[in-house]
Amino acid sequence: MFGFSIQKLLFTVAIVLIVWYGFKIIGRLDKKRKAQIKAHRRQRGSSSRVAQPTTEDMVACVVCGTFVTSRGTKSCGREGCPYPG
Repeated sequence: MFGFSIQKLLFTVAIVLIVWYGFKIIGRLDKKRKAQIKAHRRQRGSSSRVAQPTTEDMVACVVCGTFVTSRGTKSCGREGCPYPG
């Protein structure tokens, strides 16, 4: 039942080799993916430094209660809205 046979040994060796090479392939793919991400960040980093997003203050509309930016706000369309437009 638990005896060693050539078939069991070959099967075990085949499974070990498949797992070994599977991990090698996954490692190579992961290394390529990380290199692509790094290159993309380097390429994007030079252009993103020019226009960094800024934070804006938000204020609540006294009529409808929705939050809008404090600069460039437009009217919500309801009667008595304090914002122009």
